[in-house]
Amino acid sequence: MNVEHLLVLAEPSSPSVSALRRLAPGLRLTVGLTVEQLAPAIEQAQVLLLGVQKKEVLRALLPRARSLRWIHALSAGVENLLFEELIHSPLPLTNAKGAYSGSLGEFALAAMLFFAKDLRRLVRQQREARWEQFSPVELRGQTLGILGYGDIGRAVAERARPFGMRILACRRQPSRSAGDTLVDELFPLERKHEMIAASDYLLLALPHTSGTHRLMGAPELGAMKPGAVLINIGRGSTVDEQALVKALEEGRLRGAALDVFETEPLPPEHAFWRLDNVLLSPHCADQTPTWREDAVALFLKNLERFEKGEPLLNVVDKAAGY
Repeated sequence: MNVEHLLVLAEPSSPSVSALRRLAPGLRLTVGLTVEQLAPAIEQAQVLLLGVQKKEVLRALLPRARSLRWIHALSAGVENLLFEELIHSPLPLTNAKGAYSGSLGEFALAAMLFFAKDLRRLVRQQREARWEQFSPVELRGQTLGILGYGDIGRAVAERARPFGMRILACRRQPSRSAGDTLVDELFPLERKHEMIAASDYLLLALPHTSGTHRLMGAPELGAMKPGAVLINIGRGSTVDEQALVKALEEGRLRGAALDVFETEPLPPEHAFWRLDNVLLSPHCADQTPTWREDAVALFLKNLERFEKGEPLLNVVDKAAGY
């Protein structure tokens, strides 16, 4: 079965749509941001591609999409798309998991090196023309704890292992990582404090769900080693930011590297901006020159599987939220 016509919820002039036209010139596209714009193809379309997360448009569109058999999101996170009718629908929802893992893995490694080598100090001393030697730290022999050991967490482990780091991993279903040769020790979520306390660098790569909201709160931050570093490349909602600010201001942690925040853009009055022990990235660690093409290429790979009747990749557990 060939899919010749694709329904795309996106801005028609968006780079993602341009990438789709370039990578799959044979596909006919009906593109828009409203039900009215998509109306000509709603009833016939078998596949819906989501380039933006517009839950209310999707909710209005779904009852009219009688031929729809599959929905794919160009994002990895889908929590802002889910609503009761979709969750209980038999329609499969897939996402772009994996398309952004490599770049996020590199950011996490850069963050660890930033603090291990005290790069902020080097820049400051160079600016001040000040020759002052100090002792940088190696990553070799340090412990990396990964809270949320999914595709992104594993990508970080792949990059940290060659540096000689010890890898600890914690996830809701540890059995899914049983036998993983990158992991020195695997923890269930109930033992997260044990892993947190053993980590020199703690990576958060958690999705946003009701169960992960502020999962990294004051007790968890208090369990971290003095001088440890927190890195968050998952969702800002998983961290109690005020508790983190307090831990950083009091010097209980060496620092934090953050690519995601509870409120984005980060308000200009937020304490993170002024803390010298924070490395702040404006939620763009995965926005490499090819990130859109990579996400579209993954969708087209899945489209080929759909056309052949093969199992789809990256099927979302809609009830779990990821």
